[in-house]
Amino acid sequence: MIIRQEKPSDFVGIYDLVKAAFSTAKVANGDEQDFVNRLRVGGNYVPELAFVAEEDGKLVGHIMFTRTVVSTGGGNFVALLLAPLCVALEYRNRGIGSKLVKHGFESAKALGYRAVFVVGNPDYYHKLGFRSSELFGIRNVPEIPCEFVMACELLPGSLNGVSGTVTLS
Repeated sequence: MIIRQEKPSDFVGIYDLVKAAFSTAKVANGDEQDFVNRLRVGGNYVPELAFVAEEDGKLVGHIMFTRTVVSTGGGNFVALLLAPLCVALEYRNRGIGSKLVKHGFESAKALGYRAVFVVGNPDYYHKLGFRSSELFGIRNVPEIPCEFVMACELLPGSLNGVSGTVTLS
């Protein structure tokens, strides 16, 4: 298996992968594949932080990070939103998702980012180092239950003193 940056020629395959993967996910709304397309055309897309996992020429996983901000009393703290992460059903439980996250974190740190937010299954994301964003003093929009909004510091202490509301789109 290799992990590489996504490219435009992958977009149709990624769309199909995301749609199929989230059809069997524990936490999903059915719009994830279209959300990926909206993120790509938005101003917060970071092409250097969108990756695929490929095995024998087949796309088996995908991860995307986009810029987001925590609105604080003193301005904005720039961070990343991990959305989405998916692995094809038949390739799950092989560590592909965690390898994609680790690769993404390393790449994000190299680009100077200090923190990542995610909306997802706490049972899974806590294993990857995420904790409730509320523990950092960071709120989210009220329509998303707080236990599903998590943050991970890419550099220890990078969220110290940061409080406010995170943008999750």
